[in-house]
Amino acid sequence: MFESMREHGWNSTMVISMNDKLVILAGGISSRMKKPGVAELDPRLSQDADAKSKGMIGVGTGGRPFLDYVLYNAQRAGFQDVVIVVGERDLSIQEYYGSRDRNNVFHGMTISYAVQPIPAGRTKPLGTADAMMYAVRSRPDWRGARFTVCNSDNLYSVHALELLRLSTADCALIDYDRRALLFEPARFEAFAVLVTDQEHRLLEVVEKPDPATIGRMQRQDGRIGVSMNIFSFDYNRIAPILEQVPAHPVRQEKEIPTAVMMMIAEKSGSVLTYPLAEHVPDLTNRDDIIRVREYLAKEFADFPWRRGGSLGG
Repeated sequence: MFESMREHGWNSTMVISMNDKLVILAGGISSRMKKPGVAELDPRLSQDADAKSKGMIGVGTGGRPFLDYVLYNAQRAGFQDVVIVVGERDLSIQEYYGSRDRNNVFHGMTISYAVQPIPAGRTKPLGTADAMMYAVRSRPDWRGARFTVCNSDNLYSVHALELLRLSTADCALIDYDRRALLFEPARFEAFAVLVTDQEHRLLEVVEKPDPATIGRMQRQDGRIGVSMNIFSFDYNRIAPILEQVPAHPVRQEKEIPTAVMMMIAEKSGSVLTYPLAEHVPDLTNRDDIIRVREYLAKEFADFPWRRGGSLGG
């Protein structure tokens, strides 16, 4: 574990914050998942894609939900106190992981919920920074601590999760080498590109850059760093910023990268990136279901958890 930290500039004399707090964003309405795809799904998976949060689609063996694998890797990385941000309309997460608002015990972790509402006049929630704001508001007991935040529809590695759990920066994120992500070229157009200095401090997040801009941002070795929406934060630094994040002028959503850039504006050099070159399985649209299902069958053939709901407590 500490070898991986030394590879990214840490040494044994540094004080490591043993953060065990995780926010998982699962409050979106999954509009892209509900659109028809090329692949034909069996009726059960098709019904899951239409009705449930993406993390609850039963892509695993025996219909195990994708979110089980996200939580499994999180547990292996050392996370124990988990807040899942859920939507107002879908109760599938609470039905599976426990109906209590707080402290549902699940395989050694405690799972709590924060509900992200859909504002009046809108058809979907107000974005990822808005979701994180509701998570932060739900846990005032986290003041003075650190937490990590990630998507419910991406399967991050234990290594990536561990790097952020152990980070001591005001904010940190994984800087993924785009060449290692096994996606079709069109998918990359939606990824935010990261601009960093030689010490891996974040300078800028460029959302949905056009090809010409990407070409200018490509490094001499051919690397293009992108975000897959996994961050860690100091609670006290990010909480007041989340209350002030403006909506994007075009997408009309409050987004985490905006909050991160607001942190940099307040304190230059306060956001650290960890460069990684590895794939991140992604469950964005219907055609991803088959690919993710095959990946899980291969990489998690001996999954140790029983399938089912909260263990009580």
